[in-house]
Amino acid sequence: MSSSDQVLKNQFASDNYSGICPEAFAALNEANQGFANAYGEDDYTARACNLLRDFFEIDCQVFFAFNGTASNSLALASLCQSYHSIISHELAHIETDECGAVEFFSNGIKLLLADGEHGKVDPKAVEHTVLRRTDIHYPKPQVLSLTQATEVGTVYSMDELDALQEVARKYNLRMHMDGARFSNALASLKCSPKEITWKAGVDVLTLGGTKAGLPVGEAIVFFKKELAEDFGYRCKQAGQLASKMRFLTAPWIGILESGAFLDRAGHANRCAQKLSDALVEIPGVELVHPTQANAVFVQMPESLIEALRGRDWRFYTFIGSGHARFMCNWATTEADIEALAADVRELAAV
Repeated sequence: MSSSDQVLKNQFASDNYSGICPEAFAALNEANQGFANAYGEDDYTARACNLLRDFFEIDCQVFFAFNGTASNSLALASLCQSYHSIISHELAHIETDECGAVEFFSNGIKLLLADGEHGKVDPKAVEHTVLRRTDIHYPKPQVLSLTQATEVGTVYSMDELDALQEVARKYNLRMHMDGARFSNALASLKCSPKEITWKAGVDVLTLGGTKAGLPVGEAIVFFKKELAEDFGYRCKQAGQLASKMRFLTAPWIGILESGAFLDRAGHANRCAQKLSDALVEIPGVELVHPTQANAVFVQMPESLIEALRGRDWRFYTFIGSGHARFMCNWATTEADIEALAADVRELAAV
């Protein structure tokens, strides 16, 4: 059997490496029976939208896109004119990993970067960014974009979100939330979805499905329906209106009706905590961000990083200022964690 035919073992580079969770797969298979209306005019899409309205306990407007980059970019573009700016953390995905897509889809808005510990925007940094310049020669701040859970695996608490909402209201900023790993944040906080979204001032949420166990697809949730006017046209123009939409939306039914959306995220979080606990006991390995969701960020010697890669472990080091990131997912097992920790332990002792 050639190496290309071999099944890749579970890895820790990204939660995108995992397959489709059983609940989503079953719903996808059910949708693959017979015929259905195209372009979102099907019963599966209607059910998925209503389930999300129930989930957030509000009559929100829901759209679906193929990936997070399109979801973030189109949502933010809908909130801005080209002369506006968006405030985000300097490590935010829209700044570091979306190839200028936000600027492209919004006809050139500017990202203004704010700092804050452990990947979380500091309210004082937001205020400083807004007040730094207020003249007509500078792009006008319009949106505060937050990532929940953050790019370094931390989670905004409800108190932290309230403080940011206060600043946003003070300066008339819309609030966008990049929720690629929203399910992990929600499982970590153990609160209701509404408490960390629309009740915390969030106007639009890009809700991650792919990292939660779906084959493909994110949801874009407008909590203020008036902001979604003509958004369907944006999706179509950007190539994000699926013709066979039921295959994008039916998996949402599977993970929402079964509770897998949160249950699977909670499992990934617990795996990350077990891995974090194991790694910090190893000499030469230091935790650099609190483990609050499904990611573990550690500092380790370059020689150890290379040795681990020599044993075919895959993980990222370009996220979070060069630290090693180990990401757990819905399919991670204790055996996976034990195997990785054992190799780190052995190689660190060499």
